[in-house]
Amino acid sequence: MSKGILYDSNTCIGCGACSAACKESHHLPGEPNPPELGADTYTIIKTMDGIFTREFCRHCLDPSCASACPVGALKKTKDGPVVYDGAKCIGCRYCFVACPYGIPRYQWASKTPLVRKCDLCADLLKDGKQTACAQICPTQSTKFGERIELLREAKARLSTDPQKYFQHVFGEFEAGGSSVLFIASKDLSKILQIPETTRSFPSLTALGLQSVPPVGLIASAALFGLWFTFKRRLEVARAECGPDKKECDGGK
Repeated sequence: MSKGILYDSNTCIGCGACSAACKESHHLPGEPNPPELGADTYTIIKTMDGIFTREFCRHCLDPSCASACPVGALKKTKDGPVVYDGAKCIGCRYCFVACPYGIPRYQWASKTPLVRKCDLCADLLKDGKQTACAQICPTQSTKFGERIELLREAKARLSTDPQKYFQHVFGEFEAGGSSVLFIASKDLSKILQIPETTRSFPSLTALGLQSVPPVGLIASAALFGLWFTFKRRLEVARAECGPDKKECDGGK
């Protein structure tokens, strides 16, 4: 079953331990919890509109970054993480444009740059362990587990204390759903710029891509028709000129 993370903004104390644990687990340099994500920072805690929020890869159920990647450097695993293979990456950065949450970062200072983002501690998951951020969280604001179980718990918290929570589990359906779920005291749609559509972005672009083959055939047929018409007119003109071609050359 697919794993995931439930982040509860209401119980978060903004300590930044999740960012520090992520850096330690992935051997990333720099101070934990800087103002923004970067090539060496996969997750941060931010204060937005008076509440704490976490910023990191949502690990979409149908990730647009993987769909946009022309070489398969990004893929969704059965365990939940969207993982990245730097050996396949060609540096096109299509994933940057495709991600609805603006998460991927790039090693601009490196001579051999790679795309960087949270990988949901895929290596730890293989060993049957929790993510580093979930292990370290002192208030269990970041909880790791089966996505379906996390959804049940999130909804239980909302119903148990409706005055404390905005009645919505963010990530359940948005952009096709994600392995990372959010609950908070406020509507996170605008705070975190969460897409309003419940359809995954790859499913939306697929409709447009399906029209490419017939459009291409129609365009090719039209160009061939123009070429054939021009070629035929040229042949007719040459035939009317006569053997000495004086009529075509203006009598010269």
